[in-house]
Amino acid sequence: EFLTMTVPENIGAAACRVLRTTDATQKAQVSRHMANLWQTGKLDFGPRAFPDDRPARPPKPELRLPREMPKRGKGGSLENRIALLHAVAHIELNAIDLAWDLVARFSHVMPRPFTDDWVRIGDDEARHFMMIEERLRALGAFYGALPAHDGLWQAAYDTRHDLMARLAIVPLVLEARGLDVTPAMIRRLERFNDAKSAAALKVIYEEEVSHVRAGWVWFTYLCEQDGVCPKKQYHHLVKTHFKGALKPPFNTAARDAAGLQEEFYLPLSRN
Repeated sequence: EFLTMTVPENIGAAACRVLRTTDATQKAQVSRHMANLWQTGKLDFGPRAFPDDRPARPPKPELRLPREMPKRGKGGSLENRIALLHAVAHIELNAIDLAWDLVARFSHVMPRPFTDDWVRIGDDEARHFMMIEERLRALGAFYGALPAHDGLWQAAYDTRHDLMARLAIVPLVLEARGLDVTPAMIRRLERFNDAKSAAALKVIYEEEVSHVRAGWVWFTYLCEQDGVCPKKQYHHLVKTHFKGALKPPFNTAARDAAGLQEEFYLPLSRN
């Protein structure tokens, strides 16, 4: 039914439409549709959009504070694999909203390639969510079957008026962390003979490098515009907006591929 929707007036309205879609699967579908409209030239810029402080969310999963989440088991049981994939699906759903929130809030003040990047990322995240949801259904579960933590949106809310801070925290801390932890998740799924889930995570991992890269490109662009040192600014913003230290071990090769050098994150880690 979303395909018969009216075409939004502009890219800001399109972004808000994704953010205001409640059902998770529909949100992913609307994300892909809006990305296609932009990429095929059917949408243009408009005035500044005013997205809600929080995106629409389905009634399930129940959202909890990170400290209230049950600990995931490490073994290869079906239950543990479902818990792992459910956590990934939740991250990808949030990532759809994070990408479109950037478009809604900031595309009107940035060069066109900024919008191109984050629309592409919103499309990627939607595809990732659908891949993981398909795996959950194949294993007899679904997104919403387990509780999920609500910490992911907090960083977006806290940086909603500051693009430089948003880029420092979301792509360059949270998504970069995904590059650190995903290879071990892939190995674990391979060890448990779940090749299909491992293959889905490999696609996500490879594409996430380009998402961190986009964060890096636009963060350093803003630093250049403001005449500030990217490294000093990154350290300042992470200390201001991120609670605690960055956790090693770091995936140096993937971070390097994304442009994020060690001198940026090592000083902020627990050594």
